Amino acid sequence: MNESTISNKKRYYHWLIIAIHSSLVLVCASATIILRRLYYEKGGKSKWMGTLVQLAGFPIQLPVYFFLAPKNLTTNNSIHPKQPSVSMLSFIYVSIGLLVALDRYLYSVGLWYLPVSTYSLICSSQLAFNAFFSYFLNSLKFTPYIINSLVLLTISSTLLVYQNESSLDDDDDSDSTKISKKKYVIGFICTIGAFAGYGLWLSITQLVFKKVIKRETFKVVLDMISYPSLVATLVTLVRLFASGEWSGLKDEMKGYEMRKASYLLNHTFTAILWQVSSLFSNAISALGVSIVPMLAVLFFHDKMDGIKGISMVLAIWGIV
Repeated sequence: MNESTISNKKRYYHWLIIAIHSSLVLVCASATIILRRLYYEKGGKSKWMGTLVQLAGFPIQLPVYFFLAPKNLTTNNSIHPKQPSVSMLSFIYVSIGLLVALDRYLYSVGLWYLPVSTYSLICSSQLAFNAFFSYFLNSLKFTPYIINSLVLLTISSTLLVYQNESSLDDDDDSDSTKISKKKYVIGFICTIGAFAGYGLWLSITQLVFKKVIKRETFKVVLDMISYPSLVATLVTLVRLFASGEWSGLKDEMKGYEMRKASYLLNHTFTAILWQVSSLFSNAISALGVSIVPMLAVLFFHDKMDGIKGISMVLAIWGIV
């Protein structure tokens, strides 16, 4: 077998792996949003529980960490012998963990108050925030394509502020197909804050790899995922008890419209799917902006009005 044939096979498997990973992101990211909204639609009320299940699934990565992670494989050829101290790494993991916990809570509040289609369309703004923070923290150079994308994504998200008045209501106790203006504003701000925090987290992580850790072995990357996730999980668990929401979970489970088994399965699959999608995130997951609104119309009967349609087109254009 000649070298050209071997090279072509390697290239084929490389693209096959990328296609599989991309498919996992699109399917799992879309499914987690649908499952989280289903939890709230069918009687779930705990925002901190909604936050916890986004984080608590990280132990499923432990088999990869202990048995499959190659100890000497690097994503670049630069290995610096001088490594950061334990105290420095601890500070980094705790700081990022706190940011992740806050970010996931804002996600939960956003999904609690907003229709799924609106929430998903705002998701496209994460690329704009990622580029914004990368410019200041990671020395990203803005090309005409990036500027064009930022403008389109910003307009796409801003359009949703002017949501059709018929889909909003001044009364908090209105029909379930509508949402109060106050809750819409809170949900919109929290969702924007969540995706801004996500963009900041990605840029900070890249900065830490470049300036502090100075290497990117597979093990180091898993450390950067696992330890902040542990911190974020513990912080969220404390807040779940401190907020008093823990005491109402038993009654919430009993009153869940789809019964106890579905309640438990919803949380279990959300925890697992969120971890799968988190491994290959950002740009690929943002492609779900065109998938989730369609699923929302199908499952939750979300209204897809003209503004949402224009927003979706601009978001897809910006992502491309």
